[in-house]
Amino acid sequence: MKFLKNIRVAIAILFFLPILLFFIDFIGKLPLQLHELLKFQWIPALLSLNLVLIGILLVLSLLFGRIYCSTICPLGVFQDIISWKSRFFKKKKKKFRFKYMKSQNILRYTILGLTIVAFIFGSSLLVILFDPYSTFGRIISQLFRPLAIWGNNSMAALLSGMGNYSMYKVEQVGFVPVAFSITILFFIGIGIMSWFRGRLYCNTICPVGTTLGLFAPFSLFRISIKKSTCTRCGSCEKTCKSQCIDSETMKVDDSRCVSCFNCLTVCKKASMKYEFRYKKSEVAPIKVLTGKNSRRTFLLTSGAVITSIALAKANTITGKKDSILSRKPIMPPGAINIEHFNTNCTGCQLCVTKCPMQVLKPASLQYGISGIMQPHLAFSTHIFCTFDCNICSAVCPTKALTKMPMEEKKVTQIGIAKLRLDMCEVITHETDCGACSEHCPTQAVHMIPYKNGLTKPEVIPELCIGCGGCESICPVRPYQAIYVEGVTSQLKAKKPEEAKKFDKVIDDFGF
Repeated sequence: MKFLKNIRVAIAILFFLPILLFFIDFIGKLPLQLHELLKFQWIPALLSLNLVLIGILLVLSLLFGRIYCSTICPLGVFQDIISWKSRFFKKKKKKFRFKYMKSQNILRYTILGLTIVAFIFGSSLLVILFDPYSTFGRIISQLFRPLAIWGNNSMAALLSGMGNYSMYKVEQVGFVPVAFSITILFFIGIGIMSWFRGRLYCNTICPVGTTLGLFAPFSLFRISIKKSTCTRCGSCEKTCKSQCIDSETMKVDDSRCVSCFNCLTVCKKASMKYEFRYKKSEVAPIKVLTGKNSRRTFLLTSGAVITSIALAKANTITGKKDSILSRKPIMPPGAINIEHFNTNCTGCQLCVTKCPMQVLKPASLQYGISGIMQPHLAFSTHIFCTFDCNICSAVCPTKALTKMPMEEKKVTQIGIAKLRLDMCEVITHETDCGACSEHCPTQAVHMIPYKNGLTKPEVIPELCIGCGGCESICPVRPYQAIYVEGVTSQLKAKKPEEAKKFDKVIDDFGF
């Protein structure tokens, strides 16, 4: 049976390595087509309503159980790597690696119920926090990618000191304290769980794992123990990272088994079998909750769900999108509207890592608490949304950002420029400027006569696409005299007869 584990490991590597490198890639060498692998993740497939992929993943679950968790899910493989490394330390102490642990059903189903109900009532916060793919994406983009950039820059500095310029420094930007803090907490928590308890996170916290656990007891194939030859040596239990094998009673908890096949390779008596579940002499082991424990689980889960409904309803009445910032957030191109974007974005931060101008940043409270870590545009000096770039919408796996042709993106209004004329250099110092007009790609910002031969800026809202070129180049500090205000629905801007070409690199202020 060792070949089953080898196949599982090979498939896991084929999914994990490209996804890992795609998130880390800070020089844009990997093809964007690799983002197609991300569509095989459960939450992106569900949010994008990709019926073909949903069907494939569902069939895999009904055939082989939770094979998704051990092969396709990058966070699952990440936990396996941590757990595998811990084995070398535990061997020295001569302690069991793992032992059977009862299922924490109250916690599992409460988190799942809260996540579903909150999502139905318009809050994606729990989906953002607990989606395993998005959690992995944030861990890599917030922690490992900066380390890779730091390593690159250190090597580039060392080589340049020796006269070798084959490597170059990459700018490190985009640090957001809230997103980093949440990411580091999840990284530490998942790391500790994986180190000591294997797949504890998958089987107690992860709503995807809990959902698949509902299908697993009905899969056509399962891992079972042949009681006639089993000696209760405990080898299978020690190696089970899901802690779902009870060697004393010779039972396997199908709802937590992730089909890693590790137990098949350690059984010296070949008592561990991967076999067809529905034999003629057997009845399908449909698990029905009975007794006091089931009633307690039902009451606690129901109470949690009812509470979440009340909270979600209260948020709806009082306005869940209240923000501590008066300025409306600017959604990435292709978001359509605030409801569509906030509902479908899981905050995986792939678009953040792939943005060539690094204008996308994970949100703190710009969208309210339910939109934490979803991307928004943050303009700064020489950093804006490039006129001829649509990478963010091209790589989005959930369709939170609708993929658009380049011509359509160029007229998509993600925001509208607003003027503070009382702060403009032309008005305050009566000096010639016009930087905002010179760097507007759609002629939405243009100059009109003022006095003494000077001209002042004016904005035509119907031409503005909110790219931020004007805001990023405005010399007024600390607050620019022209800024971009986000919109709740991304409409189409009018196209001028002759629009100026917008350069990607700006070397001067233009005045």
